Amino acid sequence: MQAGRTPTEIDRIAEEWMDASVALHPEQAVHLGRPGFDGRYADWSPDGLAADDEAERAVLRRLAAAEAVDEVDAVTKADLTRELELSVEQREAGLPLRDVNNIESPVQGIRDVLDLEPTATEEDWARIRTRLANVAGALAGYEERLRLGVRTGAVPARRQVALAADQAREFAGPGGTFASLAAQAAEAGVPAALAEEVAAAGRSAAEAYERLAGVLETEVGPAAHEADAVGRELYALQSRRFLGAAVDLDDTYEWGLAELGRMAAEQEAVAQRIVPGGTVEDAIAALEEDPAQRLDGTAALQAWMQRLSDAAVEELGRTHFAIEGPVRTLECRIAPTHSGVIYYTPPTDDFSRPGRMWWSVPEGVERFTTWRETTTVYHEGVPGHHLQIATALTNRDLNTWRRNAGTSGYWEGWALYAERLMEELGYLDDPADRLGMLDGQRMRAARVVIDIGLHLGKRDPDGAVWTRDSALELFRRHVHMDDAILRFEVDRYCGWPGQAASYKVGQRIWEELRAESALRAGDGFDVKAWHRRVLLQGGMGLDTLRTALLG
Repeated sequence: MQAGRTPTEIDRIAEEWMDASVALHPEQAVHLGRPGFDGRYADWSPDGLAADDEAERAVLRRLAAAEAVDEVDAVTKADLTRELELSVEQREAGLPLRDVNNIESPVQGIRDVLDLEPTATEEDWARIRTRLANVAGALAGYEERLRLGVRTGAVPARRQVALAADQAREFAGPGGTFASLAAQAAEAGVPAALAEEVAAAGRSAAEAYERLAGVLETEVGPAAHEADAVGRELYALQSRRFLGAAVDLDDTYEWGLAELGRMAAEQEAVAQRIVPGGTVEDAIAALEEDPAQRLDGTAALQAWMQRLSDAAVEELGRTHFAIEGPVRTLECRIAPTHSGVIYYTPPTDDFSRPGRMWWSVPEGVERFTTWRETTTVYHEGVPGHHLQIATALTNRDLNTWRRNAGTSGYWEGWALYAERLMEELGYLDDPADRLGMLDGQRMRAARVVIDIGLHLGKRDPDGAVWTRDSALELFRRHVHMDDAILRFEVDRYCGWPGQAASYKVGQRIWEELRAESALRAGDGFDVKAWHRRVLLQGGMGLDTLRTALLG
């Protein structure tokens, strides 16, 4: 982790921007493990937006005047410029004023940062108390931002407002986040006075979320759009945001349809190996009842995740990747929440907090099957998110911004590429594990079709204009999940345009980059060296990555 490169003016601009960005959005400090911002939130009011705009335009002016002295500089200048210009463009389009959805908006983000706060010591609980006490102020600023959106006509879809209001009430309820934290503090052995302060601050936060639900329902909802679709212009903007690349959306839609058909056929062929003469549904039913695929209890689940992850680190580190030092450590944990998702949180920049893979188990669920999730462990861990993100953090020739930058298409596209790579390397030869990988890939292809088709007003396979209901029906035909999860997923695509498609489209771009690199290198192509090169580049938009790799 020793740097051998002398920092440049562009490095200084990027480092100073990273510091300024954390000061403007102190929640980032929790993700990065930076001290000095304990319990603080961003200014979510219109004044906060104005401060963001002023700071970003100032950095753009500095970047425009700075000269790149090497390839690292050229990438930093190009990608930081891309990111900041896109942020300005989003504000000019009014997107922050309509930022309400069911998965990734301030409604969730102001709460979600609490999941990353450590809880091991009295000092940790004092920081949590401070953060809880600041929730009300953060939400009040956000409410003012939403009111400005109502006044100026920059409003979200009505469905998203209703879903977000329901979530706000869930967070505030007796079984929600704030009551749960109060109970944890009481059981953690901290002084009684501090535990009561945590509980009181939690009650204040819960009351603030109840107020937010009321604002959403009585002020934002009546002004909101009835239509779920955002239209081509805003969708194209969001697609560039999540990919860091501009793609032909019409071509990508047709490719998504073809890819969905290909994934379905491939999965049906594998199903025949599990239940000869049966369907995919028959194969899934058989696997769900197979004792060899079963885990009982979250302790068994956690132990299985850790064993599989450790084996991937050990074996791939000997053969296909350079996995060194702190990158070899990946903790698998059961999450404190109960949403049902599996996710990854990266190490701090100094690796004092390791990378972690989390499984958020729904309440009451005690039985798990491994066939569907083997590929998920590779997606979240090695060679997926953990290997990609942690390897970039080790490259001290990159400035801090470069070590932590990237887009959804860069990260999620790589993770899907990693799943297919594990198949290529023989780790998914078991038909059950391969069926699980294809189940996820088929879902990601369906996302491309639904996400683009719905927001651009495309025709569905039956010839009708896409709606939320027709999207749900297509999902039911192709994705094998509980119906409540399917509804949540489709509502997510309605409210977060461009993000869901970035997984599979990002994978497509990663695969194209490898194929073109191999074609240019000919017989001398070394895929291990290529992986090492791309991972040490750090995160960036996929158009910037294409230029960095291919010119």
